[in-house]
Amino acid sequence: MSREPVTSTLLDLLERGAAEHPALLEPGQPSLSYAALRTSVRTLAGQLQAAGIGRGDRVAIALGNGPEMVLAFLAVASVASAAPLNPKYRADEFAFYYEDTNAKALLVLPGTLEAARAALLPGMRLIEVLPDPDHGIVLDLPAAPFQADQAAQPDDVAMILHTSGTTSRPKRVPIRHRNLATSATNIIETYQLGPADRALCVMPLFHIHGIVASLLSTLASGGTLICPSGFDALRFWGWVEAYQPTWYSAVPTMHQLLLARAERNMAVIRAHPLRFIRSSSAPLPPVVMERLEATFGAPVLESYGMTEASHQMASNPLPPAPRKAGSVGVGIGVDVAIMDAEGHMLPVGERGEVVVRGGNVVDGYENNPEANANAFTHGWFRTGDQGYLDNAGYLHLTGRIKELINRGGEKISPLEIDDVLLRHPAVAEALAFAVPHPTLGEDVHAAVVLNTPVSEKELREHCTRSLADFKVPRQIHVLESLPRGATGKLQRITMAKTLGITE
Repeated sequence: MSREPVTSTLLDLLERGAAEHPALLEPGQPSLSYAALRTSVRTLAGQLQAAGIGRGDRVAIALGNGPEMVLAFLAVASVASAAPLNPKYRADEFAFYYEDTNAKALLVLPGTLEAARAALLPGMRLIEVLPDPDHGIVLDLPAAPFQADQAAQPDDVAMILHTSGTTSRPKRVPIRHRNLATSATNIIETYQLGPADRALCVMPLFHIHGIVASLLSTLASGGTLICPSGFDALRFWGWVEAYQPTWYSAVPTMHQLLLARAERNMAVIRAHPLRFIRSSSAPLPPVVMERLEATFGAPVLESYGMTEASHQMASNPLPPAPRKAGSVGVGIGVDVAIMDAEGHMLPVGERGEVVVRGGNVVDGYENNPEANANAFTHGWFRTGDQGYLDNAGYLHLTGRIKELINRGGEKISPLEIDDVLLRHPAVAEALAFAVPHPTLGEDVHAAVVLNTPVSEKELREHCTRSLADFKVPRQIHVLESLPRGATGKLQRITMAKTLGITE
C-alpha cells in the first residue's frame, strides 16, 4: 500500500541523527557531526533570510559534489526552493534555467563557473559560498539569526527540477518537502538503513538520484554520508578502504566502470564488504547484475526511480526476500499498477504503461495543465514506461514506450537486445535502438563498445542464438563510446540521429 505523505521538512529529517555521530565525511577532511551539520544549515539559512530570500523564492545552485553542495542545498531548501543545476552547463543553458525557474539568486564557489556568472539575469543576486572552519561553509552575506517561524513548511516546494526534455521543452517539476520526506522514508524502509550505515555518494547532487537516494535517505536515517567531489573509478577503491561504506547507489554505467577495475582491487573488496549495492535511473542488464554480485559478494538491488516520484517507485528488497534479475522489484510505500491507453487497469502478466501513486509523487508539473492532463489518470501518475507485474508483484520493465522499436507492427524491447549483446565476451557496452525504415516503419540497429575485436557477423550470429529473427539487429555499429547525458544515462532515443541514419 502507498504511504500517506510524511509531513516533515528537510530540517525535520536532519533532527534524527545523534548529535556527535558523523553526518558528513569528505575524503581528506575532518568529519562534520550531526550537531555541526544542523548548526551550519541554520547559520546559512539565517544569512539567506536576512538577504531577503524566503518561502516561494527560487535559488539556483551550481556547485560540484562535496559538503559545500550538501550544506548549501539543505539551507536553501529550508527557507526557499533550491534549483540545483549541472555545473557543466553552457552559459545559454544556465540562462534558460534561471529564466524558467525565475531564480532570485545563484550560489557558486569563488572563482568558478564563469559561464554561470555570465548568464545571470537582471536582478539576480550572486552569492559566493566560502569555506569556514567552524561551520563547514558560510555565504558572503552578513550573519543573522535563523528565523524558524519563517522556515519552509511540509507543503512548500523544497526543490525545482526539470524533466530531461529529449523531445520537447523540459517541464518544471516542483517537489515538496513532504514528497522528499516520503521518498526518503520509503528508501530507509526498503534497505533498512540506520546509523551504522555509511553511504558512498557517487551520483551527482544536482540529480534526484543523488539528492534523495544517497543524501536525504542517509541523513534521515542517522547514517553517515561519504561525499567525495564526484565519481572516480580510480579513486573509488581508496575511498572504500579509508571510509568503509556499507552501500552505494549508482547508474549502470558507473557499475560497469567499477567492474572493469574490480579485478585489480579484489583485496579491498574482500577486506571491506558492502552490505548491498543499489542500481537505479537506467535499466541494469541482468548480466551486469550477475557480474557485480559475483565480484563484490553483495546483493545487487535494482530499483526504479523518476523525478516526478521524488525518485524511488519500486525496488528489489534485501535478502532473504527474492531479488530478480531483469525486474525493478516491488513498490515499497508506493502503489504500482499497469494501465492501458484508455486508463483501464490490466491484470497480472499483461503489458501496459506503468502507473504509480503515493505520497512521494508530485502534485503535477508547474503551470502546465496540458502535461498534467496527459500524465495523471484517476490519481495515478503515468510513467511513460511499459512493463508488467508478475504473480509475486514484481515489476518488469520492457522499455520506455517512446523507445520501443515498432518493426512492421512487432513491438520490440531494446533492453532485451542490450542484454544479449552484453553476454558476448567481446562486448563492453551495448545499446539497441530504432532507425527509420521505408516499409517497416522502424528497424533494429545496435551500437557497441568492444573490449576485444570481433566481427559484426559474429555478433549478429550470437544474437540469433537467443533472439527471434525480427529482433536481431540489422546492423551493429562499433563505437569508441556511447553517447550519454549528464548523469550517465544512455541516449537511446537520439542514437539514429547521432549516427546520421535516415530512411
